[in-house]
Amino acid sequence: MGVANGSARRLAATQVRGRQSTPNGPRAGTKGTPNGSPTGTQAAPNGSPAGAQGASSGTPAGTQGLEHAGAGVHQPRGGARLNAAPALPVAPRQRQRPDRVQRLRDLAGAGTLTATAAAATPAERAELTGAAYDVVWPIVYARITRRFEQLRGHATCASGVAHLTDECLDRFHDDVEAVVADLLAHARQPVHRLEAWITRRLVAATVDGHRRRRGARGALQRPRLPGWVATALGNDRWLTTLALEVLTWVGVSVTAGAEVWPLEVWSQHRATATGDWSGSTPAVTARDVDTVLTVMRRRPEWYEAYVERPLGAKQPPVARAPLDAGEAVSPLALSDANDRVETELLRLAADAVQAIETRLSHGEPAETIVVDVIRTVFGGAVTTTLDQAPHTAPDPLGDVAGALTDMATLNRIVTTVLSIVNTRP
Repeated sequence: MGVANGSARRLAATQVRGRQSTPNGPRAGTKGTPNGSPTGTQAAPNGSPAGAQGASSGTPAGTQGLEHAGAGVHQPRGGARLNAAPALPVAPRQRQRPDRVQRLRDLAGAGTLTATAAAATPAERAELTGAAYDVVWPIVYARITRRFEQLRGHATCASGVAHLTDECLDRFHDDVEAVVADLLAHARQPVHRLEAWITRRLVAATVDGHRRRRGARGALQRPRLPGWVATALGNDRWLTTLALEVLTWVGVSVTAGAEVWPLEVWSQHRATATGDWSGSTPAVTARDVDTVLTVMRRRPEWYEAYVERPLGAKQPPVARAPLDAGEAVSPLALSDANDRVETELLRLAADAVQAIETRLSHGEPAETIVVDVIRTVFGGAVTTTLDQAPHTAPDPLGDVAGALTDMATLNRIVTTVLSIVNTRP
């Protein structure tokens, strides 16, 4: 999506995290209602926008369990306390460009927003996208993000956009970008109450964006358990549920920390499904996952397309390991030990060929030269193995001196070396 990695995301991330907030009032440049909500929205008694209650608050259908799975690996930054929040997020002070937001409203009111966005130059498109972002993000946070951060138990993230952790901020931006793209693509008729129009389309836009992101990763857009998998699992209630969880998990960007699967969360699901609370441990759940994957691998092409490939697209988390005082930091090796040994052997071979070629030009006997040079060049230790404990890896040179005492082996070596020397330019 053009919005996904564009200037709008970078601008919004800077705006919502790096500025001071107004005391309790509406965003600068907008007319506020007494409860701090933008004009045109009404706060519900419980502090949420009207219509924000219920399952239709914006989570894509069928992904609520997935969102809870992410909660098992969430690590909040901590320190902030969740206080009573206004109906809409407190908008931080910023340098607004009211002209671009007003132009967006004028185009939407005239019913020409979609046509203008389609025919816009890249600079004009970026201007419209930024204006749409300014209008959309408070609605998305109030109607979707805050509610589901509370359901996940992320109290800090639910206290304001500026307190969203990296993982939750990514989810927030994904939803905002989906709604922005939907606005620019579907505002073909006159829209006089822009916020109300956006709110009405929140569920459709975020569900569509969620499915598009899954499809881009190669996962099933709407995970459905194939009949052959269910049959092979004996239609077991828990195993079929776990198989669907696997197909859902591989299509999202969140990770399970250092693990491949969110076994802690799935262990809780197993206990609920089977009633075996004492036996539903991560180790037992891992065996259940292996059972499901074994069945899925019976069709290798299907498994590679819908499990292996999207799972491999996940970005592994980077963990910082604490170091003791005075502990040396090992640099990241760009290649393994075998590659380093291979590189040194190639260098030694090039030196040997050069030495043999030079001495042959002086008229010395080939057999004598080859034995002398090979014993000299390859008779010692490979320097790239000096950092390894003795006898932990095979000697890359082996018994070079012993090989030179065998006449058949020596003749083969001499013949090979002479062929190499003769073919050099």
